[in-house]
Amino acid sequence: MATITSLQTRPSGGIRGFGRFLLGELKPRGPVLTPFNIVTGALILVTIVLLTIRFAGGLGTITNLSQDVPWGLWIGFDVVTGVALAGGAYVITFMVYILRLEKYEPIVRVTVLNGFLAYVFYAGALLLDLGRPWNVINPIIGNSFGVSSVLFLVAWHFLLYMTAELVEFSPVIAEWAGWPKLRKRLHALTLGAVVLGITLSTLHQSGLGALYLMAETKIHPLWYSEFIPILFLVSSIFAGLSMVIFEGTITHKVFRDRLGQPLREGHDGILIGLSRICAGTMFAYLGVQVITFVHQGRAAWMGTGWGAWYLLEIVGLVALPAVLFLVGARRRDTRWIKSAAVLTLVGIIINRLNVTVIGFQWNAPVRYVPSWQEIVVTLGVISAEIWVFRWVINRMPVLDFHVRPQEGRPADASAATAA
Repeated sequence: MATITSLQTRPSGGIRGFGRFLLGELKPRGPVLTPFNIVTGALILVTIVLLTIRFAGGLGTITNLSQDVPWGLWIGFDVVTGVALAGGAYVITFMVYILRLEKYEPIVRVTVLNGFLAYVFYAGALLLDLGRPWNVINPIIGNSFGVSSVLFLVAWHFLLYMTAELVEFSPVIAEWAGWPKLRKRLHALTLGAVVLGITLSTLHQSGLGALYLMAETKIHPLWYSEFIPILFLVSSIFAGLSMVIFEGTITHKVFRDRLGQPLREGHDGILIGLSRICAGTMFAYLGVQVITFVHQGRAAWMGTGWGAWYLLEIVGLVALPAVLFLVGARRRDTRWIKSAAVLTLVGIIINRLNVTVIGFQWNAPVRYVPSWQEIVVTLGVISAEIWVFRWVINRMPVLDFHVRPQEGRPADASAATAA
């Protein structure tokens, strides 16, 4: 079966040939001065300036962080929220490589790429929030190991998971570079990397929640619970899959010329299948929330502004999209599914910020409010990630690879065209 293939010239002539090939790939493709490029490019440039000031003068020069509030927007959104939204990678790889649900194989490469870039950029954002970022190497080299710290666990999980995702994606890089023998060897490592990645991801998704078990007196009672690790883990499933639906919808429109036939034909069916999984995990999440609501006597807060904000999150941004997912799946209407995915993403962002920023030290006389510089840096990091994602999509066989029906495995797109 023919499919859309990458048309770049394969490198030849050893290192020099590959160097020429790489230089050619670095050249922009398409219009440069588009509104999107201008806005995001300006954000990236301003971010570079602000980070230069931050590293030269310290955190206090551009942030509203203090000794009382050492973690702010960069941790609450870039790291805690970003990791939840990247959860689609471990869920999709589990479905494709472990459960053998080959229906979802056309999206496995783009999902792994999205997850890998998210961890790289969000882990990089973690360095921005450290007063002494050079000490980040301590857990790796054994200096001040701190094995009793949850952060030690999270640090090693982040490092190992990024490595596992790089191994999962490496066959795509070898295929793009024209190294078939290396691609075959790297492909043999995929299953082991997937198993390791799933294990690590489930642990550090809950591990991020475990960090806040030690802050019982600081987090608002409506968001503190001994079940925070479980809630973080379960919510990362439907958060990650909602991100896959959202990102896939945009990719289907923006990169339609790069879509291979399996993804083009199976797009709606994939969204419908993912919507059912989202709905199931969201109802499980709501069940745990009901248990904590009753067990912790949260009804006493329902007459307050905090109670209204809590109900908006649980009812409007969890229960409602769960129902919309079911309706969309039953009617096979992707419009309902896409709307539910957007509501779910908003709900996850609000939930993570409620735990880490909004509801954190909620009764303090002076509340933390992120500075405009912190917001711009966050937008700049997201813009840089989108630029790298777009560069990879436009050059590597991420969306336009062929799936052999008899094997259920991706094959080199150029080989499919030759056939």
